[in-house]
Amino acid sequence: MGSFNTTLEGGFILMGFSDWPHLEHIFFVFISMFYFLTIFGNSTIITVSRMDRRLQTPMYFFLNNLSFLDLCYTTSIVPQLLVNISGIDNTMSYAGCMTQFFIVLLLGGTECVLLVVMAFDRYVAVCHPLHYTRIMHPLLCHTLAISSWLGGLVNSLTQTSLIMTIPLCGHHLNHFFCEMLVLLKLACKDTGATEANLFVAGAVILVCPVALILGTYAHIAHAVLKIKSRAGRRKALGTCGSHLMVVFLFYGSAMYTYLQPVHVYSGSEGKFAALFYTIITPMLNPLIYTLRNKDVKGALCKVLGRDTNTR
Repeated sequence: MGSFNTTLEGGFILMGFSDWPHLEHIFFVFISMFYFLTIFGNSTIITVSRMDRRLQTPMYFFLNNLSFLDLCYTTSIVPQLLVNISGIDNTMSYAGCMTQFFIVLLLGGTECVLLVVMAFDRYVAVCHPLHYTRIMHPLLCHTLAISSWLGGLVNSLTQTSLIMTIPLCGHHLNHFFCEMLVLLKLACKDTGATEANLFVAGAVILVCPVALILGTYAHIAHAVLKIKSRAGRRKALGTCGSHLMVVFLFYGSAMYTYLQPVHVYSGSEGKFAALFYTIITPMLNPLIYTLRNKDVKGALCKVLGRDTNTR
């Protein structure tokens, strides 16, 4: 039988952080803590947004979608990682690997598009405040959210189908989940054409959204400079600054990983970069959006039964 069928039957061994066995217990503790904070923070945003009418606006509708995506994205990777580090089981079937690969690309691609949608929402709020509620009506918000998922689905189907055409040799994946560049390193034949197609797909889902977001914020910056009120400028910069911070954290680490040739990819560096965009960023998103947001903090106090006007 060919190498592809051998891999299909035998599955993979995820190497995880076995290169640093003395650090695995430390990794387990910190990753478990980060995962708990991700679940708690994003679940809190979703719960509070649904309980407080002041947060039932387009901005928080999209933030709810982002929180839900982060919950799913992290959960598609971290439980398997914790099982791997604990030494219980570090194997994964070929079908399981491809399923995880598909889901991770689906959720990651959806978040790429959703961040563009959130930038558009901020553009309308800052540049066309008097028409904001008319433009960002519920039908448009739901259409944009669904479009984000469709964009992620198309991206995932495209890249997964390309990966599944490659015959693989070997069973050892030098990573803690089924990462694209690591799978390409197991290829039994030249993958130049496939790599080129994957690079184009990655550029479309990463570079194009970044360009759109930066263009949108150029218009926002121009509009903010025209605001005469210092309080108005501060409020506009506060909400937009939080979104830009999330954009830089997510896209920066993802572009570093996916927009590089396979032959220069470093497994060690790739693992730590992946930790950043799969665990750290989803954990930080709730903090970035809530620490500087009086509405969210007020809603939290209300849910906890505290009066924000009392000390």
